[in-house]
Amino acid sequence: MSVFMYSCIAYNLGTGNGKSVLEMVAAFEKASGKKIPIKLCPRRPGDATAVYASTEKAQKELGRKEKYGIAEMCRDQWKWASNNLWGYQSKP
Repeated sequence: MSVFMYSCIAYNLGTGNGKSVLEMVAAFEKASGKKIPIKLCPRRPGDATAVYASTEKAQKELGRKEKYGIAEMCRDQWKWASNNLWGYQSKP
């Protein structure tokens, strides 16, 4: 019986600056040219007030620094989704 040990290293890739849900909605609206319907509701018990990750490890170990911001990310995601309506699968 053989035992293989695999390991992997996780890196947070991004800007290290958090964005609010409303900032994300606005960025996707701009990228898509479409209005996104939203409903503002009170925060639920247990909801995080802020979530973001440090990119220091990726910068230090990989020499990685972000090139693009939220506008470019939303633009590129919208373009990909628009050109791949069935995701990675072919049309059913």
